[in-house]
Amino acid sequence: MARPHGALLLVAAAAAAALLLSALPGARGFYLPGSYPHKYNPGELLSVKVNSLTSIDTEMPFSYYSLPFCVPPEGVKDSAENLGELLMGDRIENSPYRFKMYTNESDVFLCRSTPLAPDAFALLKKRIDEMYQVNLILDNLPAIRYTKKDDYFLRWTGYPVGIRVGVDYYVFNHLQFTVLVHKYEDANVARVMGTADATDVIPAGGKDAGSSSGWMVVGFEVVPCSIKHNPDDVKSTKMYDRYPSKIKCDPTTVSMSIKENEPIVYTYEVNFVESDIKWPSRWDAYLKMEGAKVHWFSILNSLMVIAFLAGIVFVILLRTVRRDLTKYEELDSEAQAQMNEELSGWKLVVSDVFRAPSNPMLLCVMVGDGVQILGMAVVTILFAALGFMSPASRGTLITGMLFFYLVLGILAGYAGVRVWKTIKCGDHSGWVGVSWRVACFFPGIAFLILTTLNFLLWGSQSTGAIPFSLFVVLLLLWFCISVPLTLVGGFLGAKAPHIEYPVRTNQIPREIPPQRYPSWLLVLGAGTLPFGTLFIELFFIMSSIWMGRVYYVFGFLFIVLLLLVIVCAEVSLVLTYMHLCVEDWKWWWKSFFSSGSVAIYIFLYSINYLVFDLKSLSGPVSATLYIGYSLFMVIAIMLATGTVGFISSFCFVHYLFSSVKAD
Repeated sequence: MARPHGALLLVAAAAAAALLLSALPGARGFYLPGSYPHKYNPGELLSVKVNSLTSIDTEMPFSYYSLPFCVPPEGVKDSAENLGELLMGDRIENSPYRFKMYTNESDVFLCRSTPLAPDAFALLKKRIDEMYQVNLILDNLPAIRYTKKDDYFLRWTGYPVGIRVGVDYYVFNHLQFTVLVHKYEDANVARVMGTADATDVIPAGGKDAGSSSGWMVVGFEVVPCSIKHNPDDVKSTKMYDRYPSKIKCDPTTVSMSIKENEPIVYTYEVNFVESDIKWPSRWDAYLKMEGAKVHWFSILNSLMVIAFLAGIVFVILLRTVRRDLTKYEELDSEAQAQMNEELSGWKLVVSDVFRAPSNPMLLCVMVGDGVQILGMAVVTILFAALGFMSPASRGTLITGMLFFYLVLGILAGYAGVRVWKTIKCGDHSGWVGVSWRVACFFPGIAFLILTTLNFLLWGSQSTGAIPFSLFVVLLLLWFCISVPLTLVGGFLGAKAPHIEYPVRTNQIPREIPPQRYPSWLLVLGAGTLPFGTLFIELFFIMSSIWMGRVYYVFGFLFIVLLLLVIVCAEVSLVLTYMHLCVEDWKWWWKSFFSSGSVAIYIFLYSINYLVFDLKSLSGPVSATLYIGYSLFMVIAIMLATGTVGFISSFCFVHYLFSSVKAD
């Protein structure tokens, strides 16, 4: 299950057709970059790993070994993890479950737990009530579970710790594994075999399976059962010995109730089945999980409508501006002066339109951070759409986002200082202060939010809590990589020529006439159009983050966010023109928030999602975590979309007034 311990959204640029094809479910049969099949010979050992226990009821992961499960004979060892896995709350460890490739085994005794102490008994009941799931991994494939509902099957990753029936609690202590394997085909074998694959069930023992080419794991299924075992029967039985009696796994009944001061006996069985699923397509079962399939036609319809409306607005605006400019420039100087006295509109604010905004440094800082966030999202989702950050590569998406964010600090510093120098009409004094603020503004907000939430996770002893050592690493990355690069970018911005204003600014500001309606009301309402471009995709992203579903349609996300950038630019541009037409020359901040206000609607949507889709979310800690991460997400979106709006409006205003003849 994915969890939002890090940064999130946004994208743009290049090869949309190829990326769209890469996102379609039918686009299969290729190896993901950096991901290759592992060949196992018959009888070779397969080790199952365990990830954190997860629940959509609490959104707080816990260690697998926090519950009374069997411990490997060599002890618990952490698996190799990347930075993204740690930030997501994954804690992958070894497990006692071991298989031999192509060898079916049944009635395997695993262990007899110690008698359940009162605190362990209470904790186990609590985890069952909170609907925690056990997540197993074999050859990088999560265990998948099928349940039948009416006439179709539902797919789930992991299996529940147990189930409550009335006042009794039952634990799933017997696991029936099915490992789907496909004959390994190297380059030479593939040329001979073509696409033909065997589909026979592999016999127990695998004596006829002596293929020199070996086998690949292409599927990992689990059926949990609750079976009443007698602890006295296995007092002298060792791990991996055969259980004294035959075990029949029936998932429709439960019988292993847990009681205080009584041990639990764990067993398992494994069957290997040869499958015609090819190795590159082995993730298809996860990407097609019920509820995670994207409504393609709905999304395309939404995007086409929004693009059409935005195109109409843009064309009308261009025609209006061009007509005004044509009429204005056809007159001689005397007629223009007379026209200025008679007419109202954007032409009257020619001497005030480039007057410095209030709090110019804050605007420069927010634009710089917005450029950095948007750039990070562009590059990250571009790589994800090409397959470099697939679901098979756990944690690489968050790791990639963090890496690109750090590196793009140079772009943030450059953009922030360049805007600062332009506002100051070429005076670059104070660029160091702007660069420092750019480097610390958004990371500081993120650090504050994540630290607050981390204390809540620490208090709950959740594996989702960022370890103190990782906090130190993140601080070092911030101050040793991001800050210096931002200062370098600021230095380059200070040396770059400023953008010269096409008209002069009067010393005395022009009075803004009374408006019939508050201008900020229009600015806040403008966010509805950008929100309309992404609210459908937002549902699937939220489901991926909070419901444990796999998000993989990065090609469509690329298109959605490309359109989002275009709509944000157009909305901000239109509102800026409307404000100038009513002689309101204070457009700087309004252009930023007219597109950035989409974040308000995303936050409201997050609250709606919490109330109606996460109704089972329990406890104030879980709700606080959700609100905290949602706030973090919308601040990042506000900075990115606001920056798009500001840059587009600045370019439009500069172009508009550079076309006007003014003394």
